[in-house]
Amino acid sequence: MSGDRDFESLMTEALTHPVEGWDFSWLTATGRLSEDRCLPWNYAQLVARRAKTSPDLLDLGTGGGERLASLGPLPPRTVATESYAPNVPVAGRRLAPLGVHLVCTSGALDNNAQRSPDHHGNLPFRDGTFHLVIDRNEAFVASEVGRVLTRGGVFLTEQAGSEMLPLGKLLGLPSPPMQDPSWDLALAREQLTQAGLKVTESGEGRRELVFQDIGALVWYLRTVPWAAPGFSIARHHGQLGELHRGAFRNGPVRIPLSAFWLEAQKS
Repeated sequence: MSGDRDFESLMTEALTHPVEGWDFSWLTATGRLSEDRCLPWNYAQLVARRAKTSPDLLDLGTGGGERLASLGPLPPRTVATESYAPNVPVAGRRLAPLGVHLVCTSGALDNNAQRSPDHHGNLPFRDGTFHLVIDRNEAFVASEVGRVLTRGGVFLTEQAGSEMLPLGKLLGLPSPPMQDPSWDLALAREQLTQAGLKVTESGEGRRELVFQDIGALVWYLRTVPWAAPGFSIARHHGQLGELHRGAFRNGPVRIPLSAFWLEAQKS
């Protein structure tokens, strides 16, 4: 069947195309993957507003450095961290020419899974090192963010909510046990307040990931494997074929997600 041949062609492409950082441009440029960001804020503009008056900046979880490199003029001393090993050389190549120092870290546990202080998420910087810390979709330890900020320093973050259930449901995965609280603005505010920071601005919104074909979805899951815990391309090959011949035949597949942002200041 031609549909089956198309499916195998898309799968082969998705499984062989290189994964480098968070660069989705080969899909977004052709419209195969898009993000409908109907959000009442613009993260890049929020960062730019703060960065232009800050002498330094720390970017937590820079990925492949794509977003940081696109922010325009950076403060004289800009540092980025990354904990996902495949991203480190990609970020290094992209950020070194910009004078950005890249530091490998262990990474924090998901914010809604943090129970008590441990070594996960510790930042290898002295107290009061940075005037501005930014973070897009990276887990963080609020007390560590507060520790490395100067007095009056600002933490600015945009986060995806914890519910990736639509992706799991789409793929036929069992619902995970709801043992952890939801990762949302209220919990982020609580963690930062307990760490001695004051949330000065914040907002919530909804967005959608839009996949035009099964190949785009599979490559996305290769790049962001934690988006669907328990999923295996080999083990779920049959379900992927059913999606290709079913849901995608009726048009693009849309995955709704929640998002929030906040700005907090250290007193």
